[in-house]
Amino acid sequence: MLFSSMTFIFIFLPVVSAVYLLSRPEVKNYVLLLASLLFYAWGEPKYLAIMLLTIVINYAGAYYISRSNHHKKALLAATILLDLSFLFYFKYFNFVTDNINALFHAEFDFIDVIMPIGISFYTFQALSYVVDVYRGEVKAQKDVYKLALYITLFPQLVAGPIVKYHDVEEQIDKRDVTFDKVSYGVKRFIIGLAKKMLIANTLGAVADKIFNQPVENFDVLTAWIGAFAYTFQLYYDFSGYSDMAIGLGAIFGFKFLENFNYPYIAKSITEFWRRWHISLSTWFKEYLYIPLGGNRVSKRRNIFNLFVVFLATGIWHGASWNFVFWGMWHGLFIIIEKLTGWHKKEGGFKLAVAHHIYAILVFVIGWVMFRAKDMSYAWDYLKNMFGLVSEHNITYKLGYYIDNIELLAFAAAVVCAMPVFRGMLNISFKHKLRRALVNIWLMIMFVLSVSAIAASTYNPFIYFRF
Repeated sequence: MLFSSMTFIFIFLPVVSAVYLLSRPEVKNYVLLLASLLFYAWGEPKYLAIMLLTIVINYAGAYYISRSNHHKKALLAATILLDLSFLFYFKYFNFVTDNINALFHAEFDFIDVIMPIGISFYTFQALSYVVDVYRGEVKAQKDVYKLALYITLFPQLVAGPIVKYHDVEEQIDKRDVTFDKVSYGVKRFIIGLAKKMLIANTLGAVADKIFNQPVENFDVLTAWIGAFAYTFQLYYDFSGYSDMAIGLGAIFGFKFLENFNYPYIAKSITEFWRRWHISLSTWFKEYLYIPLGGNRVSKRRNIFNLFVVFLATGIWHGASWNFVFWGMWHGLFIIIEKLTGWHKKEGGFKLAVAHHIYAILVFVIGWVMFRAKDMSYAWDYLKNMFGLVSEHNITYKLGYYIDNIELLAFAAAVVCAMPVFRGMLNISFKHKLRRALVNIWLMIMFVLSVSAIAASTYNPFIYFRF
């Protein structure tokens, strides 16, 4: 089920919210658990068993880890291995088989494995729980239904943010629902919905028209437009989902940590990763980078640690060489910045602008790798962007790829990528006129978004496939 669907907005969410608010405190978790299982099973009921098995494995693993005195590491390793085996089979089996066939000219023919939606997200949440128990940071959850709620909670189930267990442990046991939280949650949901329907989908149409063409069919300007269209599509699609997830969490009394903090204003790739997909970058920091030694090791080992983290980041995003190279591309610049420290130097406005342009170039080039159907196409596309394609066979004029509405979406994307409206939802009651204007604006955005849903075909979120 999609957040950006009539079924969710006008049937599922109102019904679940009403039942939840009218339920006694001791049954509210069960209401949310049942709603979350229904939400997931709506689209892929056959994969519900995989998620339930993940819950059982991690419940049992954490239980025995908490009770063991001598075999904690072995139990942790076994639990992690089981979690990752599901992830490997469903997400990477086809990729590995295809590469073995290509490398050894073999013809292994297996049934194509279809990846369950959200498996990367709920697997990482399960891993955070069992590792937290092993470290002694949290107690093993005795109530399997509460653990199930943590792993299956529908606001962030299929596309994040990745909620670490120690961040919500107390909220699972006790939380309150207030008018202010519900009001904030509804507004935050509307903002995310507008990001998705009015900006991401609009610019996604531009990116698709360009990236679906052979690179010789469009010129340098069109190539850059396609790259920036996808750059903004990905940000508003994913941050829009995160806004909706955070808003839905607030409606039910949960406080999820922010997942984006205006990443496109970054002046370095190091800063970019402090602002982009924060829940994933902090997960890798806590559960991979620091256990490897972090920066408390030699410079050579620290470089290795950074390389491993960004290689894993690329692999996490998908079973394709595109994602591997994308992860290494970002890791390369993170390592360069770490070794030189030049991005930290103060030099006034001109140097800040130069740093910002550098960061934009790096992540836009990276997004081309991310979006391209394969690395061969990505390489040809990048050559076109920099005028290195010698012959063109222009099929369509620029007007075919972008119209006035899409230009307006581009303008909105640029403005909203900057923190100009950061405090919009926190205007105090003293400023009644400002609050009224914000509420009117949000109602207009909601009506436009719903109209876009009614007029659109199937429009899944990009990160559903990760």
